[in-house]
Amino acid sequence: MSSSPVILGVAGGTGSGKTTVAHALLDAVGAERLAFLPQDNYYRDIEWTDEKQLLAYNFDHPSALDTQLFVEHLRTLKSGRPVEAPIYDFVHHRRKKETRRIEACQVIMAEGILLLAEPDIRQLLDFKIYVDTDSDVRLKRRILRDIHERGRALEDILRQYMDTVRPMHLEFVEPSKRWADVIVPEGGANRVALQMVTARLEQLLAN
Repeated sequence: MSSSPVILGVAGGTGSGKTTVAHALLDAVGAERLAFLPQDNYYRDIEWTDEKQLLAYNFDHPSALDTQLFVEHLRTLKSGRPVEAPIYDFVHHRRKKETRRIEACQVIMAEGILLLAEPDIRQLLDFKIYVDTDSDVRLKRRILRDIHERGRALEDILRQYMDTVRPMHLEFVEPSKRWADVIVPEGGANRVALQMVTARLEQLLAN
């Protein structure tokens, strides 16, 4: 690589559309040109024996994520070396035995709800995006995702949202947008913002 890699961070609340934005950027510039590191795969393993125990777990607190490993992998990629990233199983709430090899690229894109809330991650980001979407839209998207992709009951989704997701969003995620370089309202639906960020990525890749 001709110059030091740069790290782009895409953050935002659950259901904000940050993953849609990240994948839109990958499609726009070519996935093979970026190293993509989703924070979701860095959840810690959970020891649980019944649904009641699992439902009491706070997935939205920073302690639920292995930030130390995530930071280590970002630094490794920035140094030009590949990493073996974990793959998280959201049905069994444990990391899979297999890993995913991510090669170093000129631009590294990290994505996750707590990127900007964690100082150790934030200081590594060269370009910070926060996807800002109304809470009712985010809740609707979360309900549909958790029912169709994770087989969860509506009552459990709403209880978790009120008990942990919403309070943690207000405490950690929402305040973190003050650190963003660019705030993208409405996520992937904001074509103008996506074009602007894509243009910036192309500039970074051209260096």
